[in-house]
Amino acid sequence: MRFVSSPHKSSRLALAVVAALTVLASPLVLADDVGFYSGINVGRSMAKIDDPRISSGLQRGGFASSSIVDDDRSTGFKLFGGYQFNRYFALEGGYFDLGKFGYTATTVPAGTLRGDIRLKGLNLDAVGLLPITERLSAFGRVGVAYADARDTFRGTGAVNVGTSSAKKREANLKFGVGMQYAFSDALAMRLEAERYRVNDAIGNRGDVDLVSLGLLYRFGPHASPVVATTVMPEPVRAVVPAKAEPAPVAVAPTPAPAPIKKVRLAADTLFKFGQATLTPAGQQTVAQFAGELKGIDVESIKVTGHTDRIGSKASNLKLSQRRADNVKANLIDKSGIAASKISAVGVNGAEPVTKPNDCKGNKVTPKLIACLQPDRRVDIEVFGTK
Repeated sequence: MRFVSSPHKSSRLALAVVAALTVLASPLVLADDVGFYSGINVGRSMAKIDDPRISSGLQRGGFASSSIVDDDRSTGFKLFGGYQFNRYFALEGGYFDLGKFGYTATTVPAGTLRGDIRLKGLNLDAVGLLPITERLSAFGRVGVAYADARDTFRGTGAVNVGTSSAKKREANLKFGVGMQYAFSDALAMRLEAERYRVNDAIGNRGDVDLVSLGLLYRFGPHASPVVATTVMPEPVRAVVPAKAEPAPVAVAPTPAPAPIKKVRLAADTLFKFGQATLTPAGQQTVAQFAGELKGIDVESIKVTGHTDRIGSKASNLKLSQRRADNVKANLIDKSGIAASKISAVGVNGAEPVTKPNDCKGNKVTPKLIACLQPDRRVDIEVFGTK
């Protein structure tokens, strides 16, 4: 008996729930995550085989199905690349392979019907991001998937397959949600769940879900070496009358005391870009400076944190204050100087080193970030006597 293949699948599956991630609260990232990136995700793809429609098709061909065994789980992966325009938005495209799904139906009269489908293609997504902490972000995506579906059918025993293969290429909607954790400025991990709307090549549309884990590599500038300068104090001069006469003596106002030591440390070496936690190299730099304070009778120390002009003033003010506070805490630990003698203040990008015409433009690019590097700094002034 000749058998005409029945509709093979309708993939209906609820989107998987991403597991909650718990991390220590830390400062929000500024508008630093811009530029190109690429990565790979691998995970479990899931579909639902429409067994009632398979049984109905067999019945129309004069068969009864004694059992249907589904292969509704597979391994999927995707290769992707994108460009992040700011903290909140990116465009991302890539290649995906959702794997292979199928079923085996045992029939009466005796025979079997085997159907398989492979799904792969290209996608283009708009990605919206929501920074939660300095390292953790949530994101959602919506886009278009151009999927290539290829079906094969095989029959044994009393089952003859009229059409042994079919294929279809079609663009459909896809969407997803996920979480991203940054190990460093360059490397991040993603956990996400996506739903792909597909055409199964024999006239039916359904959904295939992919829950995957992956790595993302971001291309961009790296930290610059520390720039430190020592400023020698200017001599303090007092106006003394030419002659000692019993007349009122005019004395100039006492000038503000000058620091006996001042250093300027590049923030890109003390901290990772857009972050406030001292790196191991940053801790070593502060420890080296603390060692230079031996032999000085310190009256007070002023630590001032500066950022560049990228990002909002409110966010930059918070970041510059956190950086100053962390340098102060590390300096107390390394020098043993009382905390009451050390002050810390953040002034965001209000006191740039670069001139207005040095770094033109407001679009955040690697070139602009590198140009504004001198503005990202921590100044330390030491008052006292040697």
